[in-house]
Amino acid sequence: MNNKEHFKFSTGVIAYPVLFVLIIWLVFWFEVRFGFNFSKYGVYPQTLKGLRGVVLSPFIHGDIQHIYHNTIPLFVLSTALFYFYRPITWKVLVFGILFSGFLTWCIGRPSYHIGASGLIYVLVSFTFFKGVFAKHYRLIALSLLVIFLYGSMIWYAIPLEKGISWEGHLSGLIVGLLFALFFRKEIAKPKKYVWERDDYNEENDPFLKHFDENGNFIETIETEEEQEQPTINYAYKKHSEKD
Repeated sequence: MNNKEHFKFSTGVIAYPVLFVLIIWLVFWFEVRFGFNFSKYGVYPQTLKGLRGVVLSPFIHGDIQHIYHNTIPLFVLSTALFYFYRPITWKVLVFGILFSGFLTWCIGRPSYHIGASGLIYVLVSFTFFKGVFAKHYRLIALSLLVIFLYGSMIWYAIPLEKGISWEGHLSGLIVGLLFALFFRKEIAKPKKYVWERDDYNEENDPFLKHFDENGNFIETIETEEEQEQPTINYAYKKHSEKD
């Protein structure tokens, strides 16, 4: 997989994250406009009915503050995912929702767990660890940016504040790390220069030919074509005045 397939902008890089965020806001608008409460469709741990929340909970939010705090990081992180990890983007999103939701169902408290924060933690964890594993300067820079913007979110993965699904956040972090390990080979590789390749031969390097064995610069060198080119001597007869 070459770098161009990874780092290439397209309409989907922006369109899909916008569509995802728009769906979340439409669901919230529908609740407010028609007086519904979809919280009961969230993840309710260790119950059969609560399993439906594994799929539905990312689209359900409790209030305007809840959905607002999830909108920006969801858009930023999903856009970065579509741009830098295009070949595996949908796998990370779809399985990220399912696995983090199911893990929340397994370890969560007996309460409704709703919101897209579980998926956000998947993206934060995946983006950070993926960049570290890749050893590619662009992906490492992205990892550092993610930590700078959302590093403080780590504190919400432990039970410090009531009313927050720390189980969902912790599940997202775990799933993101596992994805970074699982998809470790499906990453953009750093570009190797000629002298970094296994088949590199110093004797055939056109640049090094300008230097002698002691490292001194050679002002003029003969190329192989010049060395192999046969010498041509021109013979001519000078016209005399009698001619």
